[in-house]
Amino acid sequence: MMVTPLADRVVVKPVEMTEVKKGGIIIPDTAKEKPQEGEVMEVGPGRTTEDGKKVPMEVKKGDRVLYGKYSGTEVTLDGSEYLIMRESDILAIVSK
Repeated sequence: MMVTPLADRVVVKPVEMTEVKKGGIIIPDTAKEKPQEGEVMEVGPGRTTEDGKKVPMEVKKGDRVLYGKYSGTEVTLDGSEYLIMRESDILAIVSK
């Protein structure tokens, strides 16, 4: 089951960071920070301005993005964790 976001909202799947840091230190789950990078899974149609014009989205499905640490609303769909956030909460698109 996939969700289609409304207006300028985006569904992002957080990317899990590696558990081993330089020097071979393994970070336990309780000490890990929330990921701030993810992949865009679905994109809404864009927001509508007060005069009725549609503003297109800058991100697209498949983009890898950076977002704020506490951005979005966490949801679980089919056992996977996703974030639903506004496009304005996305800070940058990561180049491949």
